[in-house]
Amino acid sequence: MLLAVLQGVSELFPVSSLGHTVLLPALLRWRIDEGSDSFLAFVVVLHLGTALALIVFYRDDWIAIVRAFVTTIVRGRIGEDPNERTAWLLVAGTIPVGVLGVLLESSVKKLFASPIPVSLFLFANGFIMLLGEWLRRRQHRDSVRYRTLPELKGSDGVMVGLAQSLALLPGISRSGSAIVAGLLRDLRHEDAARYSFLLATPVILAASVLEFPKLFAPDAQVVLVQAVVGGVLSGVTAYASVVFLTRYFRHNDLSPFAWYCLAAGAVSFVLFATKVIA
Repeated sequence: MLLAVLQGVSELFPVSSLGHTVLLPALLRWRIDEGSDSFLAFVVVLHLGTALALIVFYRDDWIAIVRAFVTTIVRGRIGEDPNERTAWLLVAGTIPVGVLGVLLESSVKKLFASPIPVSLFLFANGFIMLLGEWLRRRQHRDSVRYRTLPELKGSDGVMVGLAQSLALLPGISRSGSAIVAGLLRDLRHEDAARYSFLLATPVILAASVLEFPKLFAPDAQVVLVQAVVGGVLSGVTAYASVVFLTRYFRHNDLSPFAWYCLAAGAVSFVLFATKVIA
């Protein structure tokens, strides 16, 4: 249940849910086989809860976006409706992570076995966010005009999607990377966060659906009740997280999350590298 709450919070907070899912059991000396069918089935339901929470929160946006997407298909071109441009920006941003996820999945999974590289990636996640904020301030020092989400080009969407793909590495945050990329494409924090959360929804949902057959593996049945309860907890905490973060980014930046990742990554690395925790 602690992992369920952690998933719901850290999937959207720019602190890497995958990194915390690897580090926390190791720090608490939980003997979890993260490659077992039962654990993988449990994680699938947690992600499904997070995706459903995002869909519920952005339900009005998704209805408008899906309707606009279908309209562009029928018409054969993108019109003046901002939702039509947003729909195709989501397509542009989703393609890179889908392609790279398929190509690199087996290689990246090998990193899950050791918390040391995960600690380093978490530290790097904090550095990326601080660097992004510094570059954004430098970029707008000369009063460069901010853009809205529908004003982005398809190439901008691809760049944000490539940044989101960094989250394939455990310890790098999906939302943090995407928000940084959005900021560097002249979005405000609020718009960059919204794009990040909308972009994460189909990715998390698709990953959950693809892994769904694991729920029916023989060993997975033993955690069915825990998975259902965990999925509900993950969904509730994810919904609370997105409510908080959409308000937070109206007037604040990534710095607090960056400093947390730097500290958590450094401390975890020292503990594991010196074998204080084995």
